[in-house]
Amino acid sequence: MSTSTSGARPDPPLLLTVVSDTLVAADFGPRFGHGGRGGGRPPGPYRRLFARRGARAFAFGGLIARLPSGMFGVSAVTMIAGVRGSYALAGAVTAVGLAANAVTGPWIARLVDRHGQARVAVPAAACSALGSLALLLCVHYGTADWTLFAAYAATATTPNTGGMSRARWARLVADDPAALHTANSFEQAADEVCYMLGPVLAAFLCGTFFPEAGTLVGAVLLLAGMLLFAAQRSTEPPPGGRARSRSPLRAPGIPPLLAQFVATGAVFGSMEVVTIAYADALGHRAAAGVVLGLQAAGSGAAGLLFGALKPAGPAERRLPWCLAAMAVLMSLPLLSARTGGSLLALAPALLVAGMATAPTMVTAMTVLQRRTPEGRLNEGMSLAVTGLLGGIGAGSAAGGWTAQHVGAAAGFGVPVVAAAVALAVGAASATRPVPA
Repeated sequence: MSTSTSGARPDPPLLLTVVSDTLVAADFGPRFGHGGRGGGRPPGPYRRLFARRGARAFAFGGLIARLPSGMFGVSAVTMIAGVRGSYALAGAVTAVGLAANAVTGPWIARLVDRHGQARVAVPAAACSALGSLALLLCVHYGTADWTLFAAYAATATTPNTGGMSRARWARLVADDPAALHTANSFEQAADEVCYMLGPVLAAFLCGTFFPEAGTLVGAVLLLAGMLLFAAQRSTEPPPGGRARSRSPLRAPGIPPLLAQFVATGAVFGSMEVVTIAYADALGHRAAAGVVLGLQAAGSGAAGLLFGALKPAGPAERRLPWCLAAMAVLMSLPLLSARTGGSLLALAPALLVAGMATAPTMVTAMTVLQRRTPEGRLNEGMSLAVTGLLGGIGAGSAAGGWTAQHVGAAAGFGVPVVAAAVALAVGAASATRPVPA
């Protein structure tokens, strides 16, 4: 027999029966997790995050639009080298495209802040897709070399999808610092997944079908993903018009933060080149991609786990600790290469070292969001990406030179030095208070 009070939730019925000489009550009411009836386990941080209206749609579109960022470089090199027979030409073309992107990225982001994501990002993505198609046609029909540089430079209008997605999260969860931490962690993990899967997909397409397949599919994915992303107008930050606030470059606390992004980019760039050189020195160059994939996998997994944890204290206080952890863990590949002398020993070292990069990037992006002047968030995010790209280029050059002239194993000292520089800059800037 059950009783209920008017207005209260009624108890579920009980089935009473007699087993031998014992009275048994069977409750067929619903159970929720481990908390018993009606007291289920609360949803996790990622479930709560994506329960917000419109979050899943723009996140999915952003993932599709972001995947080509990891495809275009490998696709261009494979296509140009395969058809023209020159890796030198392929490398020069992609280097020019990278430099052009570093110049146009902040300008595109400033237009996005001023006029809105949909009005700017869609035409910019269309221009980039047309540049990719122009490169494809120039390579296929054997036009002059200079046309390849011009066509690939047009792809520099590719919008910073990650920055625009983070700007949407910043608007959706503006009143919830813990949710913003989870959102930034998801975005960093998404970056890692796209940069890990992009080259693999590009190599598969170019090798299985025809040399131009990677570039063609990348252009289609970019435009389709950007259209889906921009269609989610309910989550789009409102246009800020002509910003009256100062440039992020002149905002207090931003320059040293950008210097940390440059040093972190040098960690990424040098680690990639040195790992390839080390694998080549051991006679296993084909396995370098798999070993580097472990580093990206470790970073992505750490990013998701970091987002599920409740942050302790403000991000400005956590950042030096994250930089210190990265500096320490980056020494593991160097120790492995010096003592182990095999890819089997290097692989777990890269996996563990990669776990320090995502928390560092997540925390740095959170600090950047807080310090960027109002109405300039996309521009601030784009400057961070530009710093990373510049650091990747410098790190690649330093790592390649060291591996060539000093030794492949010694080359792993370059990311250690770069991480130490990031820590030094972070520690120095942490001692100086940033005006509100």
